[in-house]
Amino acid sequence: MIKGAIFDVDGTLLDTMPIWTNSGANYLASLGIEAEEGLGNKLFAMTVDMGAVYLKETYGLTQSCREIAKGINGIVEGHYFADAGFKPGARELLERMKAAEIPMAIATSTEKYCIEAAFERLGYKDYFDIILTCGEVGASKSNPKIFFEAIAELGTPIEDTWLFEDGLYSIKTAKAEGFKIVGVYDKVSEADQEEIKRYADVYVRDLTEFTLV
Repeated sequence: MIKGAIFDVDGTLLDTMPIWTNSGANYLASLGIEAEEGLGNKLFAMTVDMGAVYLKETYGLTQSCREIAKGINGIVEGHYFADAGFKPGARELLERMKAAEIPMAIATSTEKYCIEAAFERLGYKDYFDIILTCGEVGASKSNPKIFFEAIAELGTPIEDTWLFEDGLYSIKTAKAEGFKIVGVYDKVSEADQEEIKRYADVYVRDLTEFTLV
């Protein structure tokens, strides 16, 4: 039974992972610096602030970590304000969740102002009881802190709270704590799909396939 739901955003509800995959390289390119191969994969499990530290230390940037983080966010934020859209089935699933009065939370690595702008534009901001970011809680999703804060807000038991997520590292974290997992396919994580299937209680190629609500 689903008593509560926690949603990742990028790659799960919104089709925005390609934007983030290239954000670090694009930021470096704006400084005239060529990024290492596979930089996007290295930054994938980091918060923006963690990524900024990595870029500063690895590339010897003179900008402060705060300036670097602001620059990365500046590259991607326009998509949230203007054109980031739902992945297939996401809109319909949120409607079904809302109709069933299932409390919903967002747990994301992206800055809150970007997430709020996207959902405000799409008309779904009020569907969520809370929007939590890794930056706010001070830990990436390799740490369960953000998930515990989400269920504290939702007031639902771990074993009946489902996490909808496309990132393997986040899925592993939540699964180890007893959350139910819906593994959501995203092309950016193609190489992780078989392992995601092993951890997920339910695996879907897109959210139209999720029928438990």
